[in-house]
Amino acid sequence: MTAMTAKTLWDECLLKVRSQISADEFNKWFPYVKPVSLEESQFTIEVPTEFFKEYFDKNFCDILRKALVDFLGTGARLYYKISQFAAQTKVTYPAQSSVSPANKPFYDPATTINPNLLPGLVSQKINSQLDPECSFENFVVGDCNKMAYVASEVIYKNPGKSGFNPLFIFGASGLGKTHICHAVGLKVKEKYPDLRVLYVSANNFKLQYMDATNLQNNKLADFLAFYMKIDVLIVDDIQDLTSPGSQNAFFQIFNHLHQIGKQLIFTSDRPQVELDKFEDRLLSRFKWGLSVELKKPSYETRLGMLKNFCQRKGMTFSNEILEYIAHNVQTNFRDLQGILNSLLMQSIVMRSEVTLEEVQRIIHQIVGDNGLNISIEKVQAEVCRYFGLTLEELISASRKGKIVSARQICMYICRELTASPLTMIGKAMGGKDHSTVLHSCTTVSDRMSTDREYRNQVREIERNLQ
Repeated sequence: MTAMTAKTLWDECLLKVRSQISADEFNKWFPYVKPVSLEESQFTIEVPTEFFKEYFDKNFCDILRKALVDFLGTGARLYYKISQFAAQTKVTYPAQSSVSPANKPFYDPATTINPNLLPGLVSQKINSQLDPECSFENFVVGDCNKMAYVASEVIYKNPGKSGFNPLFIFGASGLGKTHICHAVGLKVKEKYPDLRVLYVSANNFKLQYMDATNLQNNKLADFLAFYMKIDVLIVDDIQDLTSPGSQNAFFQIFNHLHQIGKQLIFTSDRPQVELDKFEDRLLSRFKWGLSVELKKPSYETRLGMLKNFCQRKGMTFSNEILEYIAHNVQTNFRDLQGILNSLLMQSIVMRSEVTLEEVQRIIHQIVGDNGLNISIEKVQAEVCRYFGLTLEELISASRKGKIVSARQICMYICRELTASPLTMIGKAMGGKDHSTVLHSCTTVSDRMSTDREYRNQVREIERNLQ
C-alpha cells in the first residue's frame, strides 16, 4: 500500500462510497472533491469552500472513515484543504471524537427550529407572489444584464443544483433586478410545478417576523417552519433587512435551505461590501454563490426595451421618437417605461400624434436634466476638474499613476453615462483603440468591487455629472 498514490486511493474510496449513497448525493458533492496528497497514513483532499467542508464532513464522515481504514489502517488521518482560503483542518480516524468549536457543523438540528412542525405544508399550495408580466419573454437582454440572465437560465433549469447559490444581484433602482427575480420564479414553476417558489420583499419578511414574534401571537416556530419548506426563496431588496431579530431568523432559514440544496436568490441596491448594517456571518453567506451587478443599459438595449414594451402594450410610435428617447434617457428601464406611458396618455388626451417637442417636455418632467445625454467632453472636463489635470494631460500618453488612473476612470464613465461607442471614446481620449478603452473599463470595474474609497471617487464624479 505504500506505493499507492493519492489519486489511486481516492478512486478506490469512491468505489466504496458510490455503493453506499444515492447517485444524486454522489453527483452533487463528490465531483468537486480533489485528492491532493498521500503521505504515509495522512490523506489530504481539496474542497471548494468552508461550508462544503463542514457539510461534507458531517454527512460523509463515517463512510470515508471506513474506506480509509480499510486501505491505510487504524492510523488513517484525513485532511481538508479549502481551496478558496488555503486553510486546513483534520479529522483523526477511526476514533469519533466530539466536534470542536472550530469544526462545528454548519447546521445543527438540535439548535434550530424543526421545519416539520408544519407537516401539512409539504402538500400545501402557496401563493408564490410572482408577477406574470415580469417574464423572460418580456425581458430585453443586453451587456448590462447578460451575466444575470445566463446565471438565471442555469438556475431555473436545475434550481439549487448549480454553484450559483445564492445568486446575489445588485444594482441601482430601475435596472431590472425585480423583473429577473420574477422571471426566474415563473420559469421554475413552469418547469417544476410541484416546487414551492416564494417571492418576498425584505421589508415584508421583516413585517412577518415582527408579527410572528408579537407577544399575542407567538408564532415564531410556525414562521420559521414555513420558510424552511420553501424550495426556491427569492428575497428582493435584501438591504432593507436591517433589524437584528429578523436577521437572526433569516440566518437560520438561510442555513437550513442552503444545506439541503434549496435555491436562494437575493437582490440589493448595493454590493455586499456596502451592507454595513448586517452581521458578518450573514454577509459571508451572501458571498458564497455568485454576485452579479446590473449596470445602466446601452443605447441598443434601451431601444430594444422601448420596442418590446410598445409591442406588448399595443403602442405605436415612430422610430424617430423611440430612437430619440433611447439616445437621451440613460437612467434606467423604469424611467423609459414611465416616459412611454406618459406619451401614450398624451396621444389619447390630445387625439394627435406625439411630437418631438412633447417628447422633450415629458423627458424633462420625468427625469429632468439627469436623463439628457452626457457628452464625452463633459465627462473629460469633470474628470480634469476633479483630479486637477488639464485636458492635454488627461489624453496624453503619460504613465504617471495619477494621470493613468484619471484616464481610466474617464473612459469608464464615458462608457457608462454616454451613448458613445468605444471607438469614439478612444478617439476622444487621444486616439486610443477600442481594446484599450475596454481594458480600462474592466480595470476600473474590478477595482471598484474591492476598493471602497476608489469606488466612492468614481461615484462622486458620476454624481457631479448628473
